Amino acid sequence: MPNEVTRRGFLSAVAVGSTVALAGCATAPANDSEQPADDVSESSIKTLAPLTTPDDQGNPSRFTDVYRAVRDSVTEIRVQTSTGIGRGTGWVYDTDGHVVTNEHVVRGETAVSVRLRTGEWRSATVKATDVYSDLAVLAPDDLPDSAVALPLREQDPPIGEEVLAIGNPFGFSGSVSSGIVSGLNRSLPAAGGSRFSIPDAIQTDAPVNPGNSGGPLVDLQGNVVGVINSGGGDNIGFAISGALVSRVVPELVEDGDYDHSYMGITLRPVTPDIASDLGLQEASGIYVGEATDGGPADGVLQSEDVIKRMGGQPIPTDQALSTFLALQTSPGDAIEIEVVRDGDRKTVTLTLGERPEPELLG
Repeated sequence: MPNEVTRRGFLSAVAVGSTVALAGCATAPANDSEQPADDVSESSIKTLAPLTTPDDQGNPSRFTDVYRAVRDSVTEIRVQTSTGIGRGTGWVYDTDGHVVTNEHVVRGETAVSVRLRTGEWRSATVKATDVYSDLAVLAPDDLPDSAVALPLREQDPPIGEEVLAIGNPFGFSGSVSSGIVSGLNRSLPAAGGSRFSIPDAIQTDAPVNPGNSGGPLVDLQGNVVGVINSGGGDNIGFAISGALVSRVVPELVEDGDYDHSYMGITLRPVTPDIASDLGLQEASGIYVGEATDGGPADGVLQSEDVIKRMGGQPIPTDQALSTFLALQTSPGDAIEIEVVRDGDRKTVTLTLGERPEPELLG
């Protein structure tokens, strides 16, 4: 095959290492034929080595090279539920062969299978899920040695960086679309009608569609910068950030659960009207509606408090508050909160609790 860049040739080395609509599962008929999987030892799974930075000469193969390096680590996911068959995407997370996808992809599953580019369907079990981050970890029976673990980028990419979304939109396996990072620190509604949101999401204009859910959003070095979650319209897609994935998934793998920090307040951003009513000089910060009875903030924060700083960091918006809690705190942490109360600034200390179990609507 002239000019074909093989997977092994492209990798210089491998080292064993450590309101929007959900993009959803693409539905499919329930008559797919299942093929037995060959046994392959999990110890053979390696980690994708960093890719060289592509040149800046407009070389049309820069996306092709990344796709060829990553594609064997991206899986199609087939989910049997009581209502039929759904499909999504996943990717190999670690050298133990765990596959990461979205929680909403596998919700209500009675059986799960994954298929790699080589074509074999392999049974998988759902090891753990987390509704509040819309993340899930699968444990396939085995994976071939071509399915290396993809490195996770824990720092948000800059706006404007080129990215690729790889997955199985509408069941078209192994599809790739390209775009840029269009925005950062977005808040997404958590799956299943939860009243909480997913913080620190990455916005992209790379096209994503039903079936892309759970697939990797990668940079041009092959690092996963986010997990595709949803699309909201033309040229708008969203991914769960690598920073949030790096906090949640290791605990899902290790403990089967993840505990989110919880303040126990109702809140809204400070609008110009609220600022005027409270005599504030600027419309910035978080307005406390009320503290939940018996919650962590009960007796600490009061109705009409305006939160200005938490843990020494400015909190100008509700997105900033959610991101701070999600990425920098854990239940049981005692944090100092600077508030404006009755026109005066004061500092209170709040010990964070654990977010209650989600009440799913479907």
